[in-house]
Amino acid sequence: MLASIALLTFVTIQRLGELVLSRRNTAALLAKGARETGAEHYPYMVALHAAWIGGLWLLALDRPVNLVWFGTFMLLQILRLWVLATLKERWTTRIIVLPEAPLVRSGPYRFIRHPNYAIVAGEIAVLPLAFGMPLYAGAFTILNALMLAIRIRAENAALKTAMILK
Repeated sequence: MLASIALLTFVTIQRLGELVLSRRNTAALLAKGARETGAEHYPYMVALHAAWIGGLWLLALDRPVNLVWFGTFMLLQILRLWVLATLKERWTTRIIVLPEAPLVRSGPYRFIRHPNYAIVAGEIAVLPLAFGMPLYAGAFTILNALMLAIRIRAENAALKTAMILK
């Protein structure tokens, strides 16, 4: 039980810290003339992630942690740090486009267009699997895929518009 509490505490603090970092980066980007798009679906995305974490707190506290899935989750954390280090002050949980800034094409962005979303999709599946909860992992993976379909479409449109404006 101690391992599950420690892991859930880590993920919760991480996500709350990311919201603080995102707010700071968002404010700085908007002050530089950036524009937000997709704000209408943002509360639903936050609610989805809050439900995912909240459900894990309710259902996984007394479950043992599978070390293979835990290791996979920790690998995803290293990849998450790579994304954050690559984007620096441009990382945010919102879709914020700075029209005059070039697209980031270094780090994991050399390999895939939306690495952060791929990592989050992995986390949403892997963390419940670390607690032996495959149905939970499947349900939230499907919900996240639906959210990402909306999110990626909005982000690609915003990036395309920013490229046209250049």
